[in-house]
Amino acid sequence: MFEFKLVSISGVKFAGSVYQVTLPTADGQIGVLANHMPLVSVAVNGSIIVKKNARDNDSDCEYFAVNGGAIEVLDNTLSVLVDEAEQADEINASEAEKALDRAIQMKNEAKDELSLEKAQALIDRSQVRLEVANIKRRHK
Repeated sequence: MFEFKLVSISGVKFAGSVYQVTLPTADGQIGVLANHMPLVSVAVNGSIIVKKNARDNDSDCEYFAVNGGAIEVLDNTLSVLVDEAEQADEINASEAEKALDRAIQMKNEAKDELSLEKAQALIDRSQVRLEVANIKRRHK
């Protein structure tokens, strides 16, 4: 077991002892277990999966949709600081789907590079939120 703390701009989203955490980095998904080597990395849009006990199955895990930030593993503690983090139970799947549709429409109507980049960022964020909401719903 090791300590995991997930903090967003709006506050602490998770803090406690866990068995394993899977999280998105610029180099792909990584898994962190107890006694992981020291690491500093960039968190990217994606899902964080928290497994509290070794015998937990997928339905026992906690899922978070996150949007950009930093990761540090040091002294058997994983600290993740992100711009946004939403627990799966906080995400309304139908609202996330509507947000994705609006973002796709924004991208289709974009007239310049800045508008296109903003729309793509919204698409990426909405897709992650929808994915996390659907993962949790499948395991209920």
